[in-house]
Amino acid sequence: MRRYDVLIVGAGHGGAQAAIALRQNKFAGSIALLGDEPDPPYERPPLSKDYLAGEKVFPRLLIRPPAFWDERDVTLLLARRVVAVDPVHRTVTTVDGEMIGYGEMVWATGGTPRQLSCAGADLPEVHTLRTRGDADRMRGRLAGVETAVVVGGGYIGLETAAALTKLGKKVVVLEALPRILARVAGEALSRFFEAEHRVHGVDIRLETQVNAIQGTGAVTGIQLVGGMIIPCQMVVVGIGILPAVEPLLAAGADGGNGVEVDDRCRTSLPGIYAIGDCARHANRYAGGQRIRLESVQNANDQATVAARAITGQAVSYDAVPWFWSQQYDLKLQTIGLSLGHDQVVIRGDPASRSFSVVYLKKGRIVSLDCVNMARDYIHGRGLVADAVIIDPKRLADSTISLRELAEALR
Repeated sequence: MRRYDVLIVGAGHGGAQAAIALRQNKFAGSIALLGDEPDPPYERPPLSKDYLAGEKVFPRLLIRPPAFWDERDVTLLLARRVVAVDPVHRTVTTVDGEMIGYGEMVWATGGTPRQLSCAGADLPEVHTLRTRGDADRMRGRLAGVETAVVVGGGYIGLETAAALTKLGKKVVVLEALPRILARVAGEALSRFFEAEHRVHGVDIRLETQVNAIQGTGAVTGIQLVGGMIIPCQMVVVGIGILPAVEPLLAAGADGGNGVEVDDRCRTSLPGIYAIGDCARHANRYAGGQRIRLESVQNANDQATVAARAITGQAVSYDAVPWFWSQQYDLKLQTIGLSLGHDQVVIRGDPASRSFSVVYLKKGRIVSLDCVNMARDYIHGRGLVADAVIIDPKRLADSTISLRELAEALR
């Protein structure tokens, strides 16, 4: 049986960064990076954007060149999936029955896409978009697609809709809630992106639910609750993820919707850390609530915290959350979390397609959504980190930079 000083389970952003950070922090022991895909670590965000649209080739997605891992003495164990964890003997077992030992383990498995539960959900032309293989399967089938239906009006759904529209496909987006992006943004931003997608020809249908997907072998249409049928040749499901933590929970780790970790990313199991989309942690930017953050930033920052903890450093996770999305020529950059906000300030004119939405809670800035406004995003980070109070009228005046407003507080 092979044994490694640190076994990292999950070869996405978080897993890759954990291996990199361990070596950067002078960890000299053996490291293995185990992933369930055949490819070395690569960037996921482009999958629903320029990779799906055919504007970026896969080698450009690699987080590091293949030779990098050999040079850092990181063993890649690819095309493997862990199905069981033994925290007493410190071993994992893969789906093929292989047993691997570890001294300490970093669990960085992310999540698996939620599936529809209706009739027809298992047809071949019903897709999710989480891996390179998912994107490649979609691209390989697009020649026979005139209309694609995207179920879910979150980031993945809207990015996919934009990419498919660029490829000349007719796209229908179905959202069960009264507005798109309802779980992550305020109404002003939701309505802006709704209008932008409509301008590009996307048919957005709100408060709409799927009853069944029609077809035998191939998708021919999607039936909505109420009976209406939308003819289509492809369905893309983007309704969130389920944290991939079953082996940890079965081994006795505290958790449910993700695995619980402390401020050093330690689970309740000895020697096991968890990071990224699957790690549920207390976050001060969410008012101290325990949450999961599905972002590259969170995965990378928690990976660095875990690596430093493993190398014996005093460290605590307290990073400002940030996210980004690219739809058409619109770059959305978000800093902070708008959970529980009670006031919204608009900086700039949305009609100009360059503006920011500032979210406040009890007068303090908690988050910004910046559309084609990189300067607001850059200078807004400090305002969110310090939860500053600024007169909303001055905040709304886009002729005054956020940098000036921040300096006036000093």
